Amino acid sequence: MALFAKAENTSAYLKMAMMGLQGSGKTYTATEIAIGLVKLMRERDVASADKPIFFGDTETGSDWVAPRIEAAGVELFTAKTRAFKDLIEMVNEAERGASVLIIDSLTHFWVELCDAYMKAKRDRFGNPRTRLQFEDWAFLKQEWRKFTDLFVNSNLHILACGRAGFEYETTVDDETGKKQLEKTGVKMKAESEMGYEPSLLVLTERHQEMEGNSVKRVYRTATVLKDRSTLLDGKEFENPVFANFLPHIQRLNIGARQLGVDVTRTSVASIPPDTRDNRAVQRKIVLGEIEEILVRHYPGQAAADKKAKAELLKTHFKACWAEIESIMPLERLRSGYDTLHFTLEGTQSRYHVEPVAMNDELPGDLAPPKGDGLDIPPMLDRRQANGVGKAQEPSYVDLVSAG
Repeated sequence: MALFAKAENTSAYLKMAMMGLQGSGKTYTATEIAIGLVKLMRERDVASADKPIFFGDTETGSDWVAPRIEAAGVELFTAKTRAFKDLIEMVNEAERGASVLIIDSLTHFWVELCDAYMKAKRDRFGNPRTRLQFEDWAFLKQEWRKFTDLFVNSNLHILACGRAGFEYETTVDDETGKKQLEKTGVKMKAESEMGYEPSLLVLTERHQEMEGNSVKRVYRTATVLKDRSTLLDGKEFENPVFANFLPHIQRLNIGARQLGVDVTRTSVASIPPDTRDNRAVQRKIVLGEIEEILVRHYPGQAAADKKAKAELLKTHFKACWAEIESIMPLERLRSGYDTLHFTLEGTQSRYHVEPVAMNDELPGDLAPPKGDGLDIPPMLDRRQANGVGKAQEPSYVDLVSAG
């Protein structure tokens, strides 16, 4: 099968992201563009032009722009939720029934995903102080990729708004030798690679001109940080409207089929099998080691020995033997065996791994909403399981989001 084919424009739908601080005009600008897109599609007799605009609303912004959308002769449908699981369905449902999808704010969905994962992890360990570790971010980023794949490939115009955060770098003062944080840029408060996905990325800002002690004028600007067409790169628009972004939009093959990237092709078949990675076999091995060490130290069948073994299982695995044997994940088995081995033998087991602290920041100025229904996989927290030191918790500060 040939990989290459004659080039054609398969970017048929606008994939745009706007980020800014509060009151910077993100929602207003997204609404202006959505209305403009619908009118443009109607002019071109695009089939989806008469479908409503869908608005994924996390902060009641749709209530305030609804009159403007309806005045333009367009229906508005809203979904008011912050659950990440709803974000995926939101895109799928909008692809079937909408002309344009506005998501405002994308930041809330990222925070909810992180918060739901943390809640599930703390519930699993029964400890409200359990922290995120390095390996946890692999799951979070993989889950977020489900959305970004849809964002890029869906047959749907998507306008995603998110809160802006500052990028920081640690520098050393030449005179004092002290380390200090310096702002080096701006990025959206969402998963750290979100800025790579849209074809048009815009920073919105609020400005005010003063006259004495009074505000003379308030206005907004939109600065194009990224434009794949390069037609708008670096341009700044005051009180932006749809026409400002039309040069980029006219490069789209509107009405055609969208093909971003073929995510169905993988290299899984080319990876050779390795029996060492057979998790079922590895689980049996660890279960056998657990049984062996317990029997070696408590060989009898008397009530005292049975009680001692049950207490050790509860202490190191927080579960009974039936749960340990049937459903406990491999990583948890190994970490529990390691602490059990240390308790009974006085030395670390072969599964002992020194924890790695992860300083990966979450969005800062939000109160994370409660999540539900997230399919959380087995999680590994070696510090918590081993009782070795304290793991670092990603601090809720106004820095860049996880990356």
